[in-house]
Amino acid sequence: QVQVVESGGGSVQTGASLRLSCAVSGRIFSVGVMGWYRQAPGEQRELVASVASTGTTKYGPAVRGRFTVSRDYVKNTLSLRMTELKPEDSAVYYCTANVYTSGSLASRASDHWGTGTQVTVLA
Repeated sequence: QVQVVESGGGSVQTGASLRLSCAVSGRIFSVGVMGWYRQAPGEQRELVASVASTGTTKYGPAVRGRFTVSRDYVKNTLSLRMTELKPEDSAVYYCTANVYTSGSLASRASDHWGTGTQVTVLA
């Protein structure tokens, strides 16, 4: 089985910085895209940032210019450096990874999700 575990959440003040980490472990042959999503109460889940297997990054419009995502292809970890935090950034942050568990040519990848880490930004 594949495990996805987030860490690094907490309560900070407006304008502060925070770093989140995600570790993927278990039965892994290779990993496609990895990403961060977030969800506030009563709101839809939204993309924060992602990194494709090619290294291409994408950012959600609300965090572009403030957050930086980085990926370690050897350790299968994903980090999110958040700066200039605002109360609107408060949410549960989830890590996801598209994982191949077999080297078979006919195998298919599946998405795996962590249980999330809470980020609260105080005004």
